[in-house]
Amino acid sequence: MRKLLVLLFLFNSLFSISQEKESPKIGLVLSGGGAKGLAHIGVLKVLEEQGVKVDYIGGTSMGAIIGGLYASGYTAYELDSIFRNTNFNRLIQDDLPRRAKTFYEKEDSEKYAITLPFDNFDISFPSGLFKGQNIYNLMTRLTMHVSDVDDFSKLPIPFFCVAANVETGDAVILDQGSLAKAISASGAIPTLLSPIKIDGQLLTDGGVANNYPVEELRRRGADIIIGVDVQDSLVKRDKLRSVFEIMSQISNFRTINDMKNKRPLTDIYIKPNISPFSVMSFDQGKAIIDSGKVAALDKLKELQQLSSGIGEAMNRKPVKKITTFNISALTIQGNSTYPRAYVQGKLKLDYDKPYNFDDLSIGINNLTATGNFDRINYQLIPRDNNGNYILAMQMEETENKMLLRMGLHYDELYKSGALVNLTRKSSLFTNDVASLDLIVGDNLRYNFNYYLDKGFYWSVGLNSRYNTFENDIDLAAVNEEISERLQSVRELEVNFKDFTNQIYLETLFQQVFSIGIGLEHKYLKISSATVNAADDSTSELRFDNSHYAGGFGYLKFDSYDNKYFPSKGLSFQGDFHIYLYSSDYNNNFAEFSIAKGAIGYAVTPWENFTTHISTETGFKIGNDRTQVLDFFLGGYGNDFINNIKPFYGYDFLSLSADSYIKATLELDYEIFRKNHVIAGANIANVEDRLYTTGNWLSMPDYSGYALGYGLETFMGPLEVKYTYSPQVKNSYWFFSLGFWF
Repeated sequence: MRKLLVLLFLFNSLFSISQEKESPKIGLVLSGGGAKGLAHIGVLKVLEEQGVKVDYIGGTSMGAIIGGLYASGYTAYELDSIFRNTNFNRLIQDDLPRRAKTFYEKEDSEKYAITLPFDNFDISFPSGLFKGQNIYNLMTRLTMHVSDVDDFSKLPIPFFCVAANVETGDAVILDQGSLAKAISASGAIPTLLSPIKIDGQLLTDGGVANNYPVEELRRRGADIIIGVDVQDSLVKRDKLRSVFEIMSQISNFRTINDMKNKRPLTDIYIKPNISPFSVMSFDQGKAIIDSGKVAALDKLKELQQLSSGIGEAMNRKPVKKITTFNISALTIQGNSTYPRAYVQGKLKLDYDKPYNFDDLSIGINNLTATGNFDRINYQLIPRDNNGNYILAMQMEETENKMLLRMGLHYDELYKSGALVNLTRKSSLFTNDVASLDLIVGDNLRYNFNYYLDKGFYWSVGLNSRYNTFENDIDLAAVNEEISERLQSVRELEVNFKDFTNQIYLETLFQQVFSIGIGLEHKYLKISSATVNAADDSTSELRFDNSHYAGGFGYLKFDSYDNKYFPSKGLSFQGDFHIYLYSSDYNNNFAEFSIAKGAIGYAVTPWENFTTHISTETGFKIGNDRTQVLDFFLGGYGNDFINNIKPFYGYDFLSLSADSYIKATLELDYEIFRKNHVIAGANIANVEDRLYTTGNWLSMPDYSGYALGYGLETFMGPLEVKYTYSPQVKNSYWFFSLGFWF
């Protein structure tokens, strides 16, 4: 009896070994489809629930991203959590945190609506609307636990993905190197994201060449192939309502035709119902993931036959979470123009100190914000078993040194304006920038700036600007003597002309803090055309026509997350000007100084509801007879010259004095994404010698209220505000469109 039991045991063991050897290899192929590829996650959930072990994965585009991360060790539910908590709009659009930019870079990003390469005065277009740097950063973070794996067959699940060679159109199989770089290249949607260089090839979305690489999976030894197809189907003419939809339909001709040959190679074909969604429907991620699960459940019986244990869920070893690490070495390739010190300075890299991905992202964002690099590729390669890593960077410097930028704007003071900018980088030195703004429209203006960026060392800048506008103004505000002569005239339309030249030194701290000193020349001409009643002749009445010279210093701190609609952050600006010389058109000049400062704080205590509080002040020290540089309050807007300040409830330049103090409260409710309803109130005291008299502590003499709507557009903010002041018992409407310049 015992011998019989032993024989049975040996037979059973041999049978089990034989079965294990003959167990079919299961391959999983995941097609591309943009946001529709999130359906792959729903399919993976069902595979895990049914205990289906995948032996090979091949994918294209979004199928490469989902498949690559799954192959690296993530579970379907981890992927679900990752992608549901990802803001794809910010991810795709290279939306950098504002604090990653220097003050110069902030001004650039908040002034121009369109930027085009303009080398050799030849307009060209970028290789993609966005560079895809944020996508690469996320992929690098998510694959850090396998950063030492450069052969994708050594991943927890062997993996490959497909990209397309931009020059030849050939499909390129990626199965070694950097996993983050490979799946980013496979998912570089043409025209939307720039191509990626790998091994001397310029690669783009693999869907262009092979969107369903089932034959490659079969060639690698897969016995049974599960295929998930999230490609578009052809639609009827009534659904083709735009150029984009027509181009998408045309690009689908080849992939749909290819499926006639590819589908028979698939043993279990899963086709989620993704017709209600587009390639950019990331905001409907939950519904797309659910559609994948529903489609997989339709194939439940077939999938259960592949399970090692029917009904038993498969438990995968969780991915090792790396929260902190040490960077003990830095290697850089591709930085032929910008030296190692420049790169390291922007990274703010300290060796052998605890780092996390947020710290690293700040440095990468600082480099990206310069605009000097098309792409910043990097890997964190383990150096030892003690948490030390080598930061290996491959820089792709931009070849564009000249840029053409444009913008449009309208407001109630400057009226309409079209901005054309020419920017040249590396003109005299590696890290210099020369920029010329020309604004044509109702008021001709220009602004020239040359800046030698030395990062956190003292940088040198030159600035020249010409600014002009017309506005009705109280005569006493600019010249008391002329006002007394023209007693019968309360207001005149006055033309302001300002020509200012500056040379300055500036240094930065932590990107958000800046201090500078400089010298300034200013020419002011303020005049009005008057009519002689006797002969109807026109003459010019001048209030000032003087040159001024002096020095200035400033201190800036700006951590707002948005210039026009801040939801968090702090802002401080302090400015001191001293005027030592004037050509003295009115024969009343004496040395004087102007000091001013402003501080603001924004906080979002509840979702989509922001409170923005600010206060500011300014005063003159010394001669009080040069009134043209006094403070002028009224109207609404940004970036006014000299000492012109906005104030709700009053028209532009309605209040003036050599001193003022003001406080503002704004409540911003974002009713829809980028749509803001804003209520505001401001109070002020505006008076000569305000701090000498002590009246700055008295109850405010002026107040105003506003209710408005703001919309964030690619051209800049579109805003309309209704304002009212109980003092003048009058209301004003203010409208503006586009970035202020």
